[in-house]
Amino acid sequence: MNPISEFVKQKRKSVKLTQEELAQKAGVGLRFLRELEQGKTTLRLDKVNQVLDMFGSETGVVRKEVSDE
Repeated sequence: MNPISEFVKQKRKSVKLTQEELAQKAGVGLRFLRELEQGKTTLRLDKVNQVLDMFGSETGVVRKEVSDE
């Protein structure tokens, strides 16, 4: 899983919504939400932001950590 999928799943459960309920409230399809929560790497960013908006969040640029390995 990736940080976004973990965030969405945790937030959805914390507000006691099913995947179906969140998909409907966010205006996305159930399949899209399931793929998002499963960590699919090729999803439309605008739709990801529709879901994140339900929790007062959005995607953004984050500086990548560089390891010395």
